[in-house]
Amino acid sequence: MAESGKTNGGSLIWNFKPLGHNALDGFGGMGEGMSMQLAKDGRRILWMAHESAPKNFTAVDVSDPRQPKIVARADLPHAKMRSNSLETVGDILAIAYQTQQTGDPQAGFELFDISVPENPRRIAFFDRSGPHSRGVHQLWFADGEYIHMSSGSADFRPTHPKDDQFYQCIDVRNPSKPVEVGRWWLPGTSAGDNVAPPKRHEGDKDTGFRPHNTNVYPERPDRVYMGYIDGGMIILDIADKAHPKMVSRWDYHPPNYGFTHTVVPLFERDLLIVSDECTRNDGVDWPKLVWIVDNRAEENPVPIATCPMPPVESFARRGGRFGAHNLWENLPKANCWKSDQIVFGTFFNGGLRAFDIANPYQPKEVAYFVPEVANAPTGACQINDVFIDDRQIVYAVDRHAGGLYTLEMDF
Repeated sequence: MAESGKTNGGSLIWNFKPLGHNALDGFGGMGEGMSMQLAKDGRRILWMAHESAPKNFTAVDVSDPRQPKIVARADLPHAKMRSNSLETVGDILAIAYQTQQTGDPQAGFELFDISVPENPRRIAFFDRSGPHSRGVHQLWFADGEYIHMSSGSADFRPTHPKDDQFYQCIDVRNPSKPVEVGRWWLPGTSAGDNVAPPKRHEGDKDTGFRPHNTNVYPERPDRVYMGYIDGGMIILDIADKAHPKMVSRWDYHPPNYGFTHTVVPLFERDLLIVSDECTRNDGVDWPKLVWIVDNRAEENPVPIATCPMPPVESFARRGGRFGAHNLWENLPKANCWKSDQIVFGTFFNGGLRAFDIANPYQPKEVAYFVPEVANAPTGACQINDVFIDDRQIVYAVDRHAGGLYTLEMDF
């Protein structure tokens, strides 16, 4: 069954109102880092990481979401790396650097002073390069004090090359001198561990035991909520940041392909929203889903539902990937919209989708936005990430070419 929403110039839209679009001057391939700065002059600046070289980040003035305007951008230190993830707190930008190969230089993260958005100035570079390290894939920076991240390091040797990144907590209260204060990895993934390595997923289903998102919220500053790729979902106790401890782990694959991506806690409802990431084209790793998990017993999380998806046969062959990826993470910042009733997720060629989880046992789809991207290398959009500001303006970016889309909720 095809999508029932209206077609707008080849796009599929239901319960979203398109406001604006910026193709970003031909560099519209965006990663999964989006963060809004409220500049001193009152402007709203949306900072975005790029998916691949040559660009590092782009800053867009979205004060008028109908006319998003580029105000700053920068190239990467070299071509064999990507930024992909960033966050802002006040006038500080933190951006992740991951290299293509272990041992390459400039792996780590960089801090910038963005008090003048048009002129970002380096504050510090935190080096995580090393013989077995590609650096930082993702970082979480919300309180202005600590960066929680998935990274390798010079002194870490994984038992398997796909397990090269692990959880790290970095103190950036003095942003000119970041200091590591804690680390944790799944037991068995570091050479020298006194337990056996985890059992690999079979054949090409093996995507590694390492963290992706490492989310920490003010409601529970002693917890890290991690998607641990082939390791499932993991909750860490970081009351003692120097000695993190695992609270629970929910590992639901096999039989499905792995790649647990994001965990978003809804504290007042004792729920977790957990997303997979689709990493294969043409539906090869279907199903990649958004899960609703009962977290009343934190030590024993229990899945109770998944968000409904359109039929795989409607999207698998549209081009590129089709399946879950990023969620709107209810970022704990003043300029961000938050909800424990509506879940937003990105689904590559399935676009941006919203779900009502008032009844968590029966989530209902309430909106979607699937833009046509004329120059898409895969033949279809690959919507990669979503950000929602306190005006309820929704921002979505395309992974390859489409750039930035601004939308209003119409539901």
